[in-house]
Amino acid sequence: MTSYNSPSSLEAGLKCRCPRCGQGKLFSGFLGLADKCEVCGLDYGFADPADGPAFFVMSGVGVIVVAAWAWWAIAANPPVWLQLAVVFPAVIGGCLATLRPVKAWLVAEQFVHKAEEGRIASPGKHGEGGFCIDRRATSDRQTGEQP
Repeated sequence: MTSYNSPSSLEAGLKCRCPRCGQGKLFSGFLGLADKCEVCGLDYGFADPADGPAFFVMSGVGVIVVAAWAWWAIAANPPVWLQLAVVFPAVIGGCLATLRPVKAWLVAEQFVHKAEEGRIASPGKHGEGGFCIDRRATSDRQTGEQP
């Protein structure tokens, strides 16, 4: 079996590299994942970060930019046109700059923790498995009444 000197998930994320070998490219486009690593052959089919990266990036960048904008707006009282000219590019640039590394980090975390889609082993039938409680019988015992 081949042994790999795997990087930490944070290092793989920041470099946007394969989470197993740390060498191959993770992305085939700006945000599209490659099919597999060109160095070690790891299939990236396991990776599904969904909307997590976008949510974390929008939330983090939004809080930081809005906090900095609020401080600047109160301290310097710039005109509205200048505020718009600074804040919108800051939000858009911050999101675009951090989206790839955050997505790569979440993919690396999925690899490290062997995350996969949840499955139900046995759905069973209604009322089986001890999860069904006859509430009438319980309430009758508490009140002392006979059914």
